[in-house]
Amino acid sequence: MLALLGRGLAGPARAGAAALGRAQPGCSAVLQAARGYARPVSKKRKDIPSHLDDLPPTMLKKDYANLPIMNSVDDVVKRLLSLEMASQREKLKVKTQQLVEKVRRSPHDNGSFEVQVAILTAKIRTLEEHLQRHPKDKRNRRFMLMGLDRRRKMLGYLRRVNYSTFENTCKELGIQYSPPQPYSRRLTKRWMVKKALCIKVFQEKQKLQAAERLKKRREWQARARAAREQQEKQVQEKQAQEGTPV
Repeated sequence: MLALLGRGLAGPARAGAAALGRAQPGCSAVLQAARGYARPVSKKRKDIPSHLDDLPPTMLKKDYANLPIMNSVDDVVKRLLSLEMASQREKLKVKTQQLVEKVRRSPHDNGSFEVQVAILTAKIRTLEEHLQRHPKDKRNRRFMLMGLDRRRKMLGYLRRVNYSTFENTCKELGIQYSPPQPYSRRLTKRWMVKKALCIKVFQEKQKLQAAERLKKRREWQARARAAREQQEKQVQEKQAQEGTPV
């Protein structure tokens, strides 16, 4: 009985091994079976420092920080409404509010260039940390580059209009501003030949347009001369009819 069971179990095993051998003739059946149980080694993620680490966990969320009732609630409720239980988005709101408070002109200032730069700085730093963990995220990389370009333009405007405000904003937010590099093109033989051809085509077009303009100008002068002669002729005929000496 046991021999029959052994033969019955060995039959499918032999069939599977034969199928595996036919699928990959250069490898044994044992190795092919072992490959099915192999697992890729998971890489250990690096601890990337965040700009939100300096927020104390006992700080309340932005929506509950200024409520007077928070002074009389229980410690458990305060813990639930604190940053210890907050999400990344809620921590980012608190961090953005802290950066805005450093550079705003007045308590009611919510739209000046300094405030916009502070809000963009918080978003850019969050996207930088995200891209360090996920370097292939092209969508967020594009958003980060757009934010950097917009912030550079705002800082350039502040630098031209009010240099002291520009310095204070960069100092408070920890921004190192670098002005955009002047546009320069690498001179190559192909580019120079192309430029010479474009100049030649432009000059030929200007010559054709000059000839057309000269022709139109002469036609206009001839029409004006004919109209003037016709008007003088009419004046002479009128004076002759009235009998006045010409």
